[in-house]
Amino acid sequence: MIENQERFNKAMALFDAANSEDPNLDEGRPKELLYSQRMTDMIARFAPDASEAAQLAVRAQHIQRWKVPRSTQPMTREGYHAWRTGLYTFQADTAGELMRQAGYDDAMIERVKKAVGKRGLKSNPETQLLEDIADLVFIEHYMLTFAQNKPDYDEAKWLDIVRKTWNKMSKNAQAFALSGKIKLPQALVPLITKAIS
Repeated sequence: MIENQERFNKAMALFDAANSEDPNLDEGRPKELLYSQRMTDMIARFAPDASEAAQLAVRAQHIQRWKVPRSTQPMTREGYHAWRTGLYTFQADTAGELMRQAGYDDAMIERVKKAVGKRGLKSNPETQLLEDIADLVFIEHYMLTFAQNKPDYDEAKWLDIVRKTWNKMSKNAQAFALSGKIKLPQALVPLITKAIS
């Protein structure tokens, strides 16, 4: 339940305004704005009764992601982890600042920052829900393009990617992914089936 609809709408509008600045386009729209709207669409389908904090976190998941490019860290495994950690912190802080502008208190801001910062995965329900939504959106909208952009990946590498994504999801999200309620990339269905069997 949304405690104060006007404040919630203001925060969502601030998130959208921030993501509208994305110079990268996807389907002719700012990439992270489109992504955030897909995230909101997915949470409405998967968890229509989600908490206010979860709905805000889902919308802010990739907020201004382009401002922390992967190239800011070495192209190594360690560099990737350092970049990802820094990105999560940047996105959590950005979401928190915009929520403060919208009139949210510290307690709600902290809940959203914890989820966006990916803290407490498997133990914090709102962080887990955010992860579930991100994985469902990846499968439905981005997995096929990702596959097409990685022609050098062999089947073993792909099975590993699918399994890692699958294992981050809750049992409910896994069931939802197989329920026919999301569009699986048809070309990858045999691979997905093999990975999770």
